[in-house]
Amino acid sequence: MFQAAKIDHSDKIAFYRELSQQLQGLLQGESDVIANAANTSALMFEAMPDLNWAGFYFLKSPDELVLGPFQGRTACVRIAVGRGVCGTAVEKGVSILVEDVHEFPGHIACDAASRSELVVPLHHEGKILGVIDLDSPTASRFDTDDQAGVEVLARIFVQASY
Repeated sequence: MFQAAKIDHSDKIAFYRELSQQLQGLLQGESDVIANAANTSALMFEAMPDLNWAGFYFLKSPDELVLGPFQGRTACVRIAVGRGVCGTAVEKGVSILVEDVHEFPGHIACDAASRSELVVPLHHEGKILGVIDLDSPTASRFDTDDQAGVEVLARIFVQASY
């Protein structure tokens, strides 16, 4: 049985290296997308400090994301591609780091407590399958080290699940 180990947060690069190793161990031998998304969400929520939401949205049609497994408060179920941070990340095909969601045009406020957000697309064979979405109640919670680290987590998730 897998048990997440506490990780020191003082060095973000080392933190994400360790978190990546833990995620690989957690997902090893499992290919079910829902099970892997649920466990990935739980591991991120447990290990990453200062989050109020960690989860997935999956692209269920060319123009709509649908809520997947997550940890945190209840969330918006459907997001149009091109709307909000998640929909914009899918439309542009790149990760989006938002220091203050109140300054992001068209931000969708599923949880009024959220102040910053990091969204990372899930890429597989030239297609976007969905996104990992992280929210924090603290403005400027995420930086480029977080973005790079979560992009690695996204690749581990996709490799295990597809």
